Formats: sequence, C-alpha cells, structure tokens
Amino acid sequence: MTITLNVFATLAWLATWLLIGVRLRDRLQTRSPKHRNVLVLLWLLSLSLHGWSILHHIWQEDGLSISFATASSIVMWLCNLLLFITMLKRPLETLGIFVVPFTASAMLLPLLNPTQTAVINLDNGLGVHIFISLLAYSMLTLAALQALLLALQNKHLHNHQPGGLIRTLPPLLDMESLLFKLLLLGIILLSFGLFSGVLYVDNLFAQHLVHKTILSILAWVVFTGLLVGHWRYGWRGRIAIRWTLSGFFILMLAFFGSKFVLEFLVN
Repeated sequence: MTITLNVFATLAWLATWLLIGVRLRDRLQTRSPKHRNVLVLLWLLSLSLHGWSILHHIWQEDGLSISFATASSIVMWLCNLLLFITMLKRPLETLGIFVVPFTASAMLLPLLNPTQTAVINLDNGLGVHIFISLLAYSMLTLAALQALLLALQNKHLHNHQPGGLIRTLPPLLDMESLLFKLLLLGIILLSFGLFSGVLYVDNLFAQHLVHKTILSILAWVVFTGLLVGHWRYGWRGRIAIRWTLSGFFILMLAFFGSKFVLEFLVN
C-alpha cells in the first residue's frame, strides 16, 4: 500500500512539473498561459497523495516515527503547500520548476531507506515542537530557493541577458520583497520552535540534541541579523542572498545533518 501511494504521488508530482513547464513555455512565447485550474487541481492531488503517503510512513499506534528520509519528505511536502498558497496570489510558478523535482526525489527516500527511529510520544507537547520546527524549516527552505532564483535573476540583469526562465519571474524588487517576507515568517516560526523545544524537550545532552539546538540558534542569529540589517541599513541584493544561504546551510546542518549522523554513521 505504501509503495503504491509513493508511486502515484511521484507520478502526480511529475505531471504537475510538466504542466508548470508548459505554462512557463507559453509565457516565454508571449502567449497567455492555459490550464491554470488544471494545475491547481493537479497540485492539490499531488499534495493529498504525498501527505497520505507520509502518514503511512510515520504513523505508529503510540506516536510518530520520523526518520531522516521521512523528515525530508515532510519538509518538501510543506514547501509545496506553502508555495501553492503563495502561488494563488503571486506568479511564482517558476519556483515550482525547482521545488517539485526535489519533492519527487524526496518521495523515494523512505522507500530506499525505510529506517525506523524511536517512536515519539505526542502526549507531552513534543508534537507541537516538531510541527512548528518542520514548518520553520520548510519556510526557510523556500526562502533559500527564492534567494537562489534572486541570485540568478541578479546575474542575468547585470549582464543584460534577461532570457529564458528569468523573463517569467516577477520584477526584481518584488522578488526581494517576497524573500524578506519569507524570512520574517520563517524566523517567527523558528523562534516558536526553539521556545517550544525548551518547554517540551527534556535532557538535551542525553538525546544528542545539544548540537542541533546550538546550530539552530546560530541560524536564527544569522537570519535575524539579516532582517535587522535590511530594515536599518538597507541590506539587499548579494548581501541578502549570501546571508540567507549561509543561515539555511547552518539550519540544515542542525536538523538533517544531526539526523544523518545519528541514523547512518552512529548506528
């Protein structure tokens, strides 16, 4: 059942990706993109199948079992959900061209590595901490992808060669504005995630979580420093891109790095 769900979800994501590509091709050829309603329905179908597959992987009778592979799949599912909501108001389908292939790849990880981790009991509020943390990672992952697109857009505009996919993106100032909005929401969620961790996670040293906490706080400092610099000193452009990607790298080391080491190297 689980394998069948994964296969159908992966096929649905690939179909979504192809339709995004068709719509972007129409834009490049200065034609009005078609099949928007079909794309919305297909994206919702992909989210539904992917979400159902995740539940089959993580749900246990007495709690949740979240491994490195399933955590990656959850983060990409949340990324697509957030992008889908944003896309309903802004022309950000180009970002989907980069997000969806990573999502389809993440669908295969639980099948290639069906490692089971310790079951997490959700009765003590730990579920709240996990959900908020995953949502924060997803929001900041979108911010990092947005920063990469912004870097590509900056490079082409400075070289006076705004061709290809760059022509399908919103104006540069709108892209920067969206980046800082994503960062702000990500920092708020990360702050709540860190605070809930203090409340609900006991004995950090015994659970090998101290390095994860320190790296997460360091990432929070980097992202917050960038926002303060933007509001106070007008930081933008390459500075914003570098700080965003640096903070994202630290954050991914905190979560995925620690889970990878514990599951694949220590075990």
